[in-house]
This record gives sequence, structure tokens and C-alpha cells, in this order.
Amino acid sequence: MVTITITCSYCSGEQLVRHGLTKNGKQHYLCKDCRRSSRDQPQPNGYTAQAREEILRAYEERSSVRGLTRTFGVSRNTVSAWIKKKK
Repeated sequence: MVTITITCSYCSGEQLVRHGLTKNGKQHYLCKDCRRSSRDQPQPNGYTAQAREEILRAYEERSSVRGLTRTFGVSRNTVSAWIKKKK
């Protein structure tokens, strides 16, 4: 039998209890030490740095934000936030 020990990603504590499910059905855990909740294996951000740079380069080539939304499937709000951060 294999035993897997899950630790808190914030405080490295081992006193975790199950705390419901996320929207996509993954297990949520609550740390009894720091009282923060987290997932067992969280996924990275939705867009890689390479994809973000490609979208911003397309914007600099005079593509509209709505056009970028249709072409790349990225939300207008997300593209607008990236543009504001870059300035």
C-alpha cells in the first residue's frame, strides 16, 4: 500500500482536512494550522508567457481587441488587463 502525504502549500503543515470540491470536481483541502484552503495539485495560470507575448504582438500590429478575442479565444477583459500592465 502506498501512502501519500499532502502538505499545505502555504505553511507546509500536514494537518489537512477535506473541504469540499472545486467547480471542476477537484478536491479542496483546509489546513488546520494556517486556516487556508488549497487544492492538491493546482494548475498553473491559463496562458503561458509565450502565448501572452504573441497576443500582445498581434495587438501592436493594429489588430483590434475584439479581433484578438475571436482569433485567440481570449477574453477582452484579459487582453485589456495585459495591455494596461505593459504600458
